Amino acid sequence: MRVASINGWQDVQAEVLRRLHERLWKPGDLLPSEADLAAEFGCARTTVNRALQAIADEGLLERRRRGGTRVVVNPERRATFNIPLIRLEIEQLQREYGYRLLKRRQQRPSKAVRERMLVDAEASIVSLRALHTADEKPYVLEKRWIDLAVVPAAADADFSVQSPNEWLVEHVPFSGGDLVLSAQSASDEDAEALSCEKGAALFMAERRTRNTQDATITVVQLVYAPGYRMAIDL
Repeated sequence: MRVASINGWQDVQAEVLRRLHERLWKPGDLLPSEADLAAEFGCARTTVNRALQAIADEGLLERRRRGGTRVVVNPERRATFNIPLIRLEIEQLQREYGYRLLKRRQQRPSKAVRERMLVDAEASIVSLRALHTADEKPYVLEKRWIDLAVVPAAADADFSVQSPNEWLVEHVPFSGGDLVLSAQSASDEDAEALSCEKGAALFMAERRTRNTQDATITVVQLVYAPGYRMAIDL
């Protein structure tokens, strides 16, 4: 990733992780100051701070007040819950990212959605369907529900410009969640959106995220086009 492509804290995080993995910054090295990194990346110091803290939370960096940020010599692997940006995932494959909002509704949740979100029948939610593309071909269909009692700003967010995936990561802090991976057959709507045959085998990831009060922020189903492979760093 080129430094010039940095737009947010997750871009900074990705670039710092690249330098760590490629040993440009070795165990024990002191990183440049937040101010120097902000100047290099062309972003706010708070953006750098958030990125470095996220990496420190994974156990790869050690941060000390007045002592700077240093690469951990013997990193302790920790279980973490990160929300990946679909845009970055596609761009890191060296493919052109595209996004289109297919449907948006504000409504009461169905029984199935209530069970996933753990809300009652009177809850007000935003229901969204959006398509992410790679080189103008369908990559993943995003089906999402957001609880407006927990995230009232979502009522006015322009999801035709920015995907809910990216908007939530940038605007709404979360404390945890759960993830279910499964296979499913393409429905009529899925097949049309993903340009595949009805009944085709699709990989689906369903994720629920919570805030510090243990309230559900959002539930999303990510339905990937045929041929998708998930890679996980251990």
